[in-house]
Amino acid sequence: MINPTLEIDRVALAVGDLDRSVNFYNQVLGLPVAERDERRALLGPDGNLELLALEHPARPVRGTTGLFHVAWLHPDRAALAATLRRLVAAGGRLDGASDHGVSEALYLSDPDGLGIELYTDRPRERWQHPPTGGVVMYTAALDLPSLLATFEGQPGPEIDPGTKIGHVHLKVSDVARSLEFYRDRLGFEEQAEMPSAAFVSAAGYHHHLGLNSWESRGGAPGANDAPGLRRIDFSFADQEALEPLEPYGSAEDGYLDVTGPDGELLRFSA
Repeated sequence: MINPTLEIDRVALAVGDLDRSVNFYNQVLGLPVAERDERRALLGPDGNLELLALEHPARPVRGTTGLFHVAWLHPDRAALAATLRRLVAAGGRLDGASDHGVSEALYLSDPDGLGIELYTDRPRERWQHPPTGGVVMYTAALDLPSLLATFEGQPGPEIDPGTKIGHVHLKVSDVARSLEFYRDRLGFEEQAEMPSAAFVSAAGYHHHLGLNSWESRGGAPGANDAPGLRRIDFSFADQEALEPLEPYGSAEDGYLDVTGPDGELLRFSA
């Protein structure tokens, strides 16, 4: 079983227009800009979103594997409501809003069509657990008026500083193959499974990684010069946690790089 201290530190995305993407993530989502040059920008609390500029970006191709969405975990419902009010005021548009039982979530896309989830967790003691283990997750309509009532007035320009990347959802070519890799090799715990999707985590969380083939069954990774996921950075509390993962990756300068079944790059460090 993977070490329970696992957290997601950073996600790196390649984008078609750096200025456009920085403006979107900063002005619409409220992620502060921590560092910026002509080719790269770090945004968010602790700079945990890395945007990388592409020279001559290719158009994303439907049916490829890669990123489904990056999910930003808010510390409470009021923080999520503030983000929603900021988004609407900036002219942002939602793609959907769902109650998943364990969480309440809003969905939208960035300027390159890369998925974003904004969510907050319900208290763990309210999560339902089936007899077989894991957690019960479902999709129902989200009560937006109830959510918005938790934060009234004008939100500040920046997202709540307690917000972090809670999970990353991947588009994969074969869910069973990806599950075998993440669960049976790397040691992530399977928490839930549904048609063409599975969810895995450390320490009993509902999921740190989502795996689905809804749009990508049998697909291949997108072009290297197309906008999309470039890397997910995970961290552990101590160096010993890396040892069980060493057979699946290459170690360098204190971190371990592992490549997933569909070419996704995972970086583990302590």
